[in-house]
Amino acid sequence: MLLRTFGWSFGITAAGLALAGVLWGWHGLAIVAILSVLEISLSFDNAVINAGILRKMNAFWQKMFLTVGVLIAVFGMRLVFPIIIVAITAKLSPWEAVNVAINDHDRYEALVTGAHPAIAAFGGMFLLMIFLDFIFEEREITWLGWLEKPLARLGKLDMLSVVIALVALVIAATTVATGVPVHGGHGTIDKAETVLLAGVGGLITYLVVGGVSGFFEERLEEDEDDDEEGEGDEEGAESAEPAKTGPTAGQVAGLAGKAAFFMFLYLEVIDASFSFDGVVGAFAISNDIFEIALGLGIGAMYIRSLTVFLVRKGTLDDYVYLEHGAHYAIGALAVILLVTIKYDVSEVVTGLVGVVLIAASYWSSVVRNRRLGEGSQESDDDKTEVTTGV
Repeated sequence: MLLRTFGWSFGITAAGLALAGVLWGWHGLAIVAILSVLEISLSFDNAVINAGILRKMNAFWQKMFLTVGVLIAVFGMRLVFPIIIVAITAKLSPWEAVNVAINDHDRYEALVTGAHPAIAAFGGMFLLMIFLDFIFEEREITWLGWLEKPLARLGKLDMLSVVIALVALVIAATTVATGVPVHGGHGTIDKAETVLLAGVGGLITYLVVGGVSGFFEERLEEDEDDDEEGEGDEEGAESAEPAKTGPTAGQVAGLAGKAAFFMFLYLEVIDASFSFDGVVGAFAISNDIFEIALGLGIGAMYIRSLTVFLVRKGTLDDYVYLEHGAHYAIGALAVILLVTIKYDVSEVVTGLVGVVLIAASYWSSVVRNRRLGEGSQESDDDKTEVTTGV
């Protein structure tokens, strides 16, 4: 199963490193390898979040996530998206932006870095909404019960997560978005308006994409429940006449397709939000657009393979706190993104925060499983003693 899931990742890694060696020599090969490791370390929590969504989708959409999704992640987010940002912020034509990216690496780095406040605000707000909606949702299993249970009760207030996110955006716009250092250290600039607009854009994107996917998912669940009730009535009826109510198989499949499609879009936006810090942070290692795209693309492929692996192994069902840890990591990343509008935060810190939270939630899950296993064994022993006594 390991080779079947990660086979494409291994193959693309070998081909990508070989290509880097041919085009840029040993120095380029080393840079691509470092960028790949950087992407994996920054995005491990992304794999856990994606797995929680992907396990609701069928095998077809899992394959779409590994194929079309990878093309979007590699060529879209790591190659095309930065050029689009450069074209918009610098008011260049697409061809001029491509020319700058290929032939003027220093200017390209400066333009992408200059667009970071808008990128960070958009991605930070999107990720913050994911975290807030998770933490305010009432759930049977809690990791940090002393914190999650009171917050779940507060979450019964409508639109609380939106209000808190907007408050956080206003605070960011009036603090870290003022006096943003210009790339190269030549003065400062006020980015409050840019941060506000980009942050609202991230919030709207979350509400639209997440809301539509959630709507179709609920519709699908309701129709499946109605279909099951219709089948139960048909079995209990004396007449052999088919039930009149409930959707047809074609309708259910259609609704499933719509739900899966919008979930797929939701996954891609999540991946985009996670990739923002990696794309900008990569300039600390290289300002060559192709080295960045190749290195981050290899890392993105592993994250997708890991996502599918977690789904197929049922890891989230076995280690129930992993999703909690991943969402806390998302909340931390959202705050870090907003802070980086003005201040530099090392990618090492960003990566370690996610790894520590994931590791802590994994260990808590292991302890829980052991405790439940011991309790089950003690219960079986008690039953055996009773039976023997009788």
